[in-house]
Amino acid sequence: MTNYKQLGQEQRYVIDRLFRHGKSQNLPLLTIILISWGIALFEYILQVPANRFGFKGCGGPFSLVKLKVIQEVITLVVFVLFSLVFFKTETFRWNHLIGFVFLVLAVYFIFKK
Repeated sequence: MTNYKQLGQEQRYVIDRLFRHGKSQNLPLLTIILISWGIALFEYILQVPANRFGFKGCGGPFSLVKLKVIQEVITLVVFVLFSLVFFKTETFRWNHLIGFVFLVLAVYFIFKK
């Protein structure tokens, strides 16, 4: 599994679980905290190997900065798609589009040699 796929799956899972259980207003706070810890554990089970396999120091193709930028862009893309599909009250506005253009520019400059 490639770095991108593994990080993408991790973010899709985390965002889905966090927002679905966050919508449950009838759960006690302690229960929500324990659920969040469980989600975070699973997130790190996917994220740590993806970062390790992708890091130059472990034989991967990316520097730490590049890995972090990849991770953040994947997180934001998954979040926007998830929020538009599952939370019908959210709208995608022009300022969001401009923000994504800047993210693409950030990726371009980080990966530029």
